[in-house]
Formats: sequence, structure tokens, C-alpha cells
Amino acid sequence: MNSINCKGKLINLTEPVVMGIINATPDSFYKGHLKLNTDELIRLAGHMISAGASIIDIGGVSTKPGSQPVSVKEELNRVIPVLECIHAAFPDMLLSIDTFNSTVAKAAVSAGADMVNDISAGNADEDMLCTVAGLQVPYIVMHMQGIPLTMQEKPVYNDVVKEVLDFFISKTAACTKAGITDIIIDPGFGFGKTSEHNFQLLKNLNVFSILEKPILAGLSRKRTIYDTLNITAAEALNGTTVLNTMALLNGAGILRVHDVAEACEAISLYKAYKKAP
Repeated sequence: MNSINCKGKLINLTEPVVMGIINATPDSFYKGHLKLNTDELIRLAGHMISAGASIIDIGGVSTKPGSQPVSVKEELNRVIPVLECIHAAFPDMLLSIDTFNSTVAKAAVSAGADMVNDISAGNADEDMLCTVAGLQVPYIVMHMQGIPLTMQEKPVYNDVVKEVLDFFISKTAACTKAGITDIIIDPGFGFGKTSEHNFQLLKNLNVFSILEKPILAGLSRKRTIYDTLNITAAEALNGTTVLNTMALLNGAGILRVHDVAEACEAISLYKAYKKAP
């Protein structure tokens, strides 16, 4: 639970780390990353690394509510050049590919990615689990009810915490059976969940520690924040920091964020708080 093996590099997760988000897409919900060219994305990666990011997560398909799928060719055209350039510029940096397609995952790892982040947890591509097992890289499995196009159309749970936990018990077993040895779990805040569901999951995040897997929290600038506060995503940095702090207190080991410096500050304060007698 306290470490993952990335292509032979043992990554210590005894203390929380930050994963910076780079969207190589024309339709990200967060306007701050829209329409950046490859050089600009490399500079963004450099800023994130300087600010303290331990992992950079690169995605080429928007998964915001209502988003439309793109072809595998288009996804590859978006992410592979960015991955190759960032890997060349920062060869020691851990890179993650955010994809639910096994073909993209395989090409991305060849281009320099060290792990696969799959919002569908293998449900969108039946070849994903065996592909990741063959690549021998860590796998982030996320819970999502439905698909991005329709996932926010009245999501319903009898008990969201229990149902997400049951999902992870089943899914981590399937990953292990396929041969994946390093698994990270992501409750999927905002993916087929209302704000109430998200707060229930956040409040009970420590329940997932029974799985003995690192827990990733992806709360950055999401609708739960800006709807609750009646603001915009662009104004949701302070709310993101508040919820990230709650996630840390409840067991999150990885914060996936757009704003790396602020997340690192939250971790520094959390660590000082934990050390207090």
C-alpha cells in the first residue's frame, strides 16, 4: 500500500503526493488548459514539476459530463507527441496516461508513460487489464456509474459508499487475476455521482483503506465545489484546497489537481498537523 513499482522504480507513497493534470484536449472543462500547443504543455509540465508534482497525468479525451468520444487515431495524435516531448524534457519524471483504450495505453507506455489511469477501470475495453498486466505498470482504477456522455443524468445509489467499495473489491480482484501487481483506486468524484454522493464518499474515504491500496482523490475544480459555492470552475481553487485537505485527513495518498503548488502546500500543512503531539 505504501509503494508502487513504475518500470523498476519503487515509488514511496508513505506520504501523500501530487499528480498534476495536463489535458491535451480542445474541450477540457477547465479553461485554464484549453488550446495549449505542445511547447506550452511542456512549459506547463515544467511549472508543475518545479511546484512539487510527483506525477504528471496526460489525457487526450475529455471526460467531463456530456463529453463525446473521439477516435483512437485522434487520441493518439493528441497525447503521443506531448508524452514524447515531456519525457524527453524531463526523463526522470513519472508520467501517467489518462485513457480507457488499451491501444493508447500501450503506445503511451512506449512513448514514456509509467502508469495507466483508466476512468472505466477496464470496462470500456476488454483488453485493458491484460494489456496493463503485460506492460507491467501501475494501474489506476476509477469508479464511474455510466459513461461520460450520460453519467450525470440522475445517478442513483442505495448506498454509494458500500456500492463503490463492492466495486473495488471485485475490480481489484480482477486486476490481480489478470496479473496487475500495482493498483491505485480512485472513487471517481463527479463521475456518475451527485454532489451529495461526492460528499458522502469524501466523508467516508477512509473506508477504502481496507483494500490496502493507495487512494487517489480527483476533486480539482469540480462541479461539486462550484455548484455548492455558486461560483465558476475558474473560481474554485480555494474550494479545491479545502476538499483536498479533507481527502488527506481521510486517507488520500495522491491528489490529482490542476493547481500543483496549492496542493503541495496542503500536503505540507497536513504533514505538520499529523506530526503535532
